[in-house]
Parts: sequence; C-alpha cells; structure tokens
Amino acid sequence: MTDTVVSSATRELKIGFDRPFAIIGERINPTGRKILAAEMKAGDYSRVEADARAQVAAGAEMLDVNAGIPLADEPGILADSIKLVQSVTDVPLSIDSSIVAALEAGLAVYQGKALLNSVTGEEERLETVLPLAKKYGAAVVAISNDEAGISENPDERFDVAKKIVARAADHGIHYSDIVVDPLVMPVGAVGSAGRQVLHLVKRLREELKVNTTCGASNFSFGIPNRKGMDGTFLSMAIAAGLTSAITNPLHEEVMQAVFGANVVMGRDVNCAKWLKRYRQPATADGAAGGARGGREGRRRRRA
Repeated sequence: MTDTVVSSATRELKIGFDRPFAIIGERINPTGRKILAAEMKAGDYSRVEADARAQVAAGAEMLDVNAGIPLADEPGILADSIKLVQSVTDVPLSIDSSIVAALEAGLAVYQGKALLNSVTGEEERLETVLPLAKKYGAAVVAISNDEAGISENPDERFDVAKKIVARAADHGIHYSDIVVDPLVMPVGAVGSAGRQVLHLVKRLREELKVNTTCGASNFSFGIPNRKGMDGTFLSMAIAAGLTSAITNPLHEEVMQAVFGANVVMGRDVNCAKWLKRYRQPATADGAAGGARGGREGRRRRRA
C-alpha cells in the first residue's frame, strides 16, 4: 500500500489505495471566473475565504489554490491566498500554478507539507519543479504529458508518468510523494476518454504503485447534466484505483457518488461516514425523519 502524506500546520491527510477517496476542492481558481479574478487582482480575498470555508464544510479534505490571472502578480497573489486560506481552515493545500516562481512563492509561506501542482514530463519542467519539491519537502502532482503534448494512447501517457517517477527518484523524491494525473479528456470530444483513464489508473497503481488524481470536471465538459456524469465517472474511476480528485465538493451528486463508492470499496467502516452525512434527523415525535408514517410506513396486508 502506498500512502502520500500531506499536511497543514495541524492536520494530516493520507491519500492511499485502501483509504477513503480524497476530495480536493477546486473552486479557488480564477480561471473562467471573471469576478473572482478581478477581486484577487485587486487584493480582495473575501470570495477566496468564502470558497475555502464552504468547500471544507461540504466535505473537501484538501483545497487546491490557484492564482493564474493574466497580467497580474501571480507569485504575490498566490502567496497571499495561501496565507489567508491557512488562517481560516486547517486542511492541507495543493499549490497550483504553471509558473515556477509562483510555486516557490507559495511554498515559501506554506505551513506544513504541501502538494505541488504540478510537474510534467517536459525537460525544463522536470529540472525546475522537482528540485523545488525536494527543497521544500513537498509531494508533487505529475501530469502525464511532455513536449509531444497529450497522447490519446494511455500507454504512452503511462510511459511519461514512469519517466517522471524515475526522474523524481534521481532527485531523492520517493514515489509515494508522486501523485500522477492521468489526464482526463472531455468525453464529448474523445469517446474513449473514460476507458483510457480506467486503463491508465490500473497500470499506475499496479506497476508504478503511485497514487492518482485528476481534474474530474474535465470529463463532462461540453455535455449536459455534468454533475451526474462526473459522479458516474468518479465512482467507476475509484473502483479502478483512482485515489483523489480535484473537483467541486458543493456538487452533491458528485459527493454522493464518492461517499457511495467508499462504502462499496469497503473504505467506510460500518457505513459510518455515509450515515453521518445522509441519515435524516429525528422528528419531534422521536421517529426517524427518513421513515414514512401511517399507511405508507406499514406493509400492506393481503386481502
């Protein structure tokens, strides 16, 4: 069993094959959110704080923090956002940026062991991000693409992941600190996207013994009833071995699929978390809120 351990100053999260699926909240990300982007650029982090609190309350065990705003001071904004989020919640954070200077700015102020998002198989990225992860003792998300782009062949994406794990070892980073993103493509555009991920996740678990994550909402991009589709995708990916995902915990259909999958996979002992989340409170007369009274609550008798 491989455990990837991340932490805040006071709270630890273990992502692992035989552990409950880890939900990483995706909402602190200005991409596609014009109001949030404008506020963060202006130094207003009230929405960041609200999103952090809401996601944790909804069940996120970790939060992804991204400050990718064009023509803005991304390193400064990311560092400020991380300090704020860590002041209002104790869950570990994923520090998310395509800019190495922003990743380092975030790591410099982070309290605990972060998840660094991300490194790819591109040479320049390998030689800048991996030393950074080693320097700060962070775990790192490995995205399975390289200079050739994203292959539709899952075995080629596996080879990229294998390369990243090997290069990480050269830098003294154990494979338990590598969380591979197999790259989820939109099923509306690539009909085999689901099968590709299921195949790849199984290989990553069995051959590289690494934990995995993904941007779950990518799967449903461009099709209707996205929440239902994302929930279906995640439940099947969990069965295949996926151990975490960056997704929106405010979408109840998604969370219900994840909590249900934990039960099915035997990772929710005695269904305790399911019952805590979904059991109806007792009514004033002491009956369970979910039970139906009167004629509906009794078996019909044969005439």
